[in-house]
Amino acid sequence: MLTLNDLKVGETAVVVKLHGQGAVRRRIMDMGITKGVPVRVRKFAPLGDPVEITVLDYELTLRKNDCALIEVEKRSSDSEQSAL
Repeated sequence: MLTLNDLKVGETAVVVKLHGQGAVRRRIMDMGITKGVPVRVRKFAPLGDPVEITVLDYELTLRKNDCALIEVEKRSSDSEQSAL
């Protein structure tokens, strides 16, 4: 299982599944992170937490714990440019 935490800066992936329950899962979905949505890691804070990502043409900052709940699949480099 690959999560947002496993991606490197600049890598793009597609959300495959959201783990977690209740309010945490709902909050992630309310931010636009749902199945099939492409996300790109923009940068990590100096200590690795939080993580800045691009999703649906805007930037979000997520805690590392939240990133661990987002299962992703890497995109090929050809489709990365057209996705974001």
